Parts: sequence; C-alpha cells; structure tokens
Amino acid sequence: MKAIIIGAGLGGLLSAAKLSQVGYQVEIFERLPITGGRFTNLNYRGFQLSSGALHTLPHGPTGPLTQLLKEVNADVQIIRSDQPTIRMPLEKSNPNYRKGFKDIFFNKFFTPLSNKDRLKIALLIVSTRKNRPSGSNLKAWIINQFKDEWLLKLADSFCGWSLSLKSDNVPLEEFFEMIENMYRFGGPGVPIGGCKGVIDALEAVIIANGGRIYNKTEVSKIIVENGRAAGIFAGDRVYEANLIISNLGHAATALLCSEALLDKTYASYFKMLELLKPSAGIKICLAADEPLVGHSGILLTPYAKRINGINEVTHVDPNLAPPGKHLTMSHQHIAPENLKNLRVEIELGLEDLKEIFPGKKYKVLLIQSYHDGWPVNRAASGLDPGNETPILELYVVGDGAKGKGGIEIEGVALGVAATMTKILG
Repeated sequence: MKAIIIGAGLGGLLSAAKLSQVGYQVEIFERLPITGGRFTNLNYRGFQLSSGALHTLPHGPTGPLTQLLKEVNADVQIIRSDQPTIRMPLEKSNPNYRKGFKDIFFNKFFTPLSNKDRLKIALLIVSTRKNRPSGSNLKAWIINQFKDEWLLKLADSFCGWSLSLKSDNVPLEEFFEMIENMYRFGGPGVPIGGCKGVIDALEAVIIANGGRIYNKTEVSKIIVENGRAAGIFAGDRVYEANLIISNLGHAATALLCSEALLDKTYASYFKMLELLKPSAGIKICLAADEPLVGHSGILLTPYAKRINGINEVTHVDPNLAPPGKHLTMSHQHIAPENLKNLRVEIELGLEDLKEIFPGKKYKVLLIQSYHDGWPVNRAASGLDPGNETPILELYVVGDGAKGKGGIEIEGVALGVAATMTKILG
C-alpha cells in the first residue's frame, strides 16, 4: 500500500511516521526547502528561533503529541516546564507594570477575586466538569457569571496565548474541553532541541522505515478517479497512491482537487469551507544576558495592551541560545480588523515588553507575523471541520483539522491520531 503525504509540517510527518511504521510505502512532498513548516527551528545569530510554535508542547511529556511520538518510536526528550504564572499589577485600578507588579501561579488565578466570587469559582469547577455549560462563547459566559473584569482579562490572555483568539471567538464547548485536557494531560513541557528536535526525530523514523521526503516539490493537483483519491501531480510527474493525506488544511486541499468537487453533491462541503477562519498572531524574539521571565513556565500578561504571554525555554535547554544567553519569546493575538495595521500592532507589543520587563536589558532579535497563507492556525480552534473529506481515501491533518479541545500542536496530534484510527482501524 502506498501513501502520499502533502506537506511536511508536524501533522504530515506524524502521519507519515505512523503509516511507515505499519508497512505503508510513504512519500512526502513539501514545497519548501526545509521540513517542519511552522514547527521547526531557524538558526539566527546562534539562537534557535522557532518558525512558528514556541518550542513548547502545551501538555508536555504526558500529552497527546508525546504519546504519539512514543508510539512511533521517535527519540525525543521532553522536560516538564515550571508552573505557569500570571503577571499582575500591584493595583488593578492602575494597570501599569512599571508601577510595580507581582506574579501569581496560574492555579491561584482566583486570588484577585472577592470571597464570594472565589466560592462561586470553586462550585463551578466541580459542577462544570460533570455538566458542561451551554452558550455561544467564553466571553458571554464569563460576563453572565461574574462582574469582575479580572476573569475576562485572564481569559483573553490565555486564549490569545494558546489559540490566537480573544475569548469572544472561542466556543464555550471548546474551552471547557481544553480545560478538561489540562486536567487529563497536565501542563506544558519543552522538547530538547526545540521544535526541530521533534522534527528530526520524526524524519529519522520515516527514513528508517523506507519513507522518502521530497523538498522543494510542490503538489499542483490531486488526482481523483471515481470519487476516490488516486494520486497527485508534482513537478512534471504523476505519483499514484492508495491513500493521500494533506497537511495543507481543508481549503487549500479542496483547491488541489477542485475539478472533482465541481459536482453539486459537494456544495455543502464548500459552504463549510467558507466558514473557516484562520487565526493570526505576532511573535517577538528577545535575547538577554540575564533571565527576563526567570523560569521555564509560561508567563501570562492579562493587563498588557497586546502581549498575551511569554516563555523563556533556555531554562530547560540552554543550547537554544549561545552560551550565557537567554531566548525569550512573546506572542500576541491579532484581531482580523487589525491585520492592515501590523506595524501598529508590533509597536504596541514592543511597548508592552518595556512595561512587562521594566529596567531589564534585552535585544529584539526577530519579529515574526503569522497570517493569511502562513497563519497561526488554518482553522480557528473550535471550528475545525474534522479530518475526512468528501473524497474517499483523502484526509486532512494539521492545524486546519485539529482534535477537539486540543491546544495548538496537541490538537494536531489528536487529529492525526483520529485519522490513523479511521484508516487503520
């Protein structure tokens, strides 16, 4: 049996590793000269910057991604991060970090609330795990439950960091599934070698099992015969296959087989594609001689103007920076209406960093933006349309088809696992 994988991003490589392990002849086609897509390293002045994800696995050494890596025998060491923290201004009425701040642990997020609201939080934690609340989005639910703006600010910070969305764009059901996954799998971790450590390990598995990776080779068409995926056009050649998995997201995959989808039978599929909304964000990479965050966990910043969260992974893997240096990366969500003002959004993020790290010395290494054809996610979390397509033997994986409640790359792993179950049983 032969499988073709379109796109050598994390979802594509995970799929290829699993299929090659169970006897499939696997070929991977990638238009870029590198593998990994938005989940690899960029060597910049001795710093291992990430091409997309921030060298962090949301559920660390016990999450869906790590489980799948172990399943395919990928040799990656993943270290649990320190506990996430939240940076609070000393006075909520004067949200200026330069006037003084304190950091609280994430699991103590309720401490700024009144005693009445703390009790309500405790009751909700118990009740919502058994009976999920219904509602349109997270923001509306919080406003309905609490008068204190603190929880809304924290929700925007958490969702901006983890999903590149504001709380009003996160379906309530998706949020509570994410929280349940945090209970189920635990907190974040860092792979040794960063994102590329994972990618290199997957490549090694694929090659050891006889798979082939074609870089700088773009797929121009998916061949469909009698409603079934039969192969691809890449370069000037036809490659036949029994199974095709696309890591490009549903919209881009549909374009590759648009002729076959012209039939009115597929009208509902195209209508669904119109609803897909990519999420966008900005990452700012900093170099410093001394730690800025001071620990390996995530630092959430709910009172910043734009920055949602920051991490400093060199506490776990010093080799991600030159000797004696630290690599610190911030992330901020970009609202669709602000995409035309990227320069303004970047400046606001840079101003935030001065507020968050008052008196600290650092240098801006690189500013990366993720939108349009290179987004944070090809489908915003909670709107993922699943892994199947109307065409038999054609599946979609990656950040455009994540599993339910899966934060970023953990969602990619959940989607791949679900796809493998459909294919292999």
